[in-house]
Amino acid sequence: MKCCIAALGMAAAAPAAFAQSTVTVYGRLNTAIEYARASPATDGTERGSVARLTNNRSVFGFAGDENLGGGLKAIWQIESNLSVDNGQGQIAGRNTRLGLQGPLGTVFMGHWHTPYTESTMGYDPYYPTTAGYMALIGNGSASSTDNVEDTSSFDRRQKNTLQYRSPVWHGISGALAWGLPEEKLTVPRNPALYSFAAAYDRGPLNLTLAYEIHQHYQVAGRNDDAIKAGVAYQFPTTRIALVYERLHYRTASGDLTRNAFYASLVQKLGPGSIRAGFALAANGAGNATETIGFFHAGPQTGATQLTFGYDYPLSKRTALYAYYSRIDNKPHAIYDFAINGLGIRAGADPQTFALAMRHNF
Repeated sequence: MKCCIAALGMAAAAPAAFAQSTVTVYGRLNTAIEYARASPATDGTERGSVARLTNNRSVFGFAGDENLGGGLKAIWQIESNLSVDNGQGQIAGRNTRLGLQGPLGTVFMGHWHTPYTESTMGYDPYYPTTAGYMALIGNGSASSTDNVEDTSSFDRRQKNTLQYRSPVWHGISGALAWGLPEEKLTVPRNPALYSFAAAYDRGPLNLTLAYEIHQHYQVAGRNDDAIKAGVAYQFPTTRIALVYERLHYRTASGDLTRNAFYASLVQKLGPGSIRAGFALAANGAGNATETIGFFHAGPQTGATQLTFGYDYPLSKRTALYAYYSRIDNKPHAIYDFAINGLGIRAGADPQTFALAMRHNF
């Protein structure tokens, strides 16, 4: 549960122009002990098995706002990543921003999830863990990237962005983001990102449509793009969600496309809930010869991922959970877990069993 802290005495003594309305301290500690292994690859290579302690993107942050009058607020957030398993972390390594919020919406600058990513991340009950749908949906996950560090993933937190979030009108809302082309001075092209999402969220129904353009990511003069549509419905004790996605990369050698589907189920059972997800990635298609992220063109390059488990709340803030997740690759496919991957070769099937704990504050 987020904890609101009143303005400190020092802030109260400062000039009124610098008075802080509220400061919120929040976080999530999320870690698991896993047993992971992969079946032999098509060429016979074996990775073996491993027992490991994994971090599922634990965070620690501060957020606040200042009332500027007339319904306008200055807003800010500093969110840092930290690893419960090994003690590593980075200040402002996650959603961090500075902006304005008013009746016409929210505008901010910073380092933030793209609207395309945010549009369906809530559909996956195992986001963001080893079992997350990002292995197939979005073609991997970039926890923090700019226009050249990761040129394959459509599930990303983008550096150097200007973003807008509309107000909600009868359940309808929209979001825009521009990843500025700062890398133009360092690479022989002009890479930039444009991300859009629209949603209808009212009562038990949620609908979303998202589109993202990666300008000149693979080669100068050609753009990659992705489109995604989702629907989720909350029954009294059951929630179902469906996602369709199409990725299109334009490389130096040609075009590479892929369709993918995802479905999830959260069923309340006793004090906790059964949670399941299923993803299907079709074969890569097109005349491009490159491998982009987890896939390339050709027959037998598709995969499926099945995840199921149980989430047991100990309180409103603390939960124990367990899951099993397996990716079944076709002989020429190389899909791996997007977080805590095993580094597999073509045709190997990565799988993991996890016992985990999560605490929000």
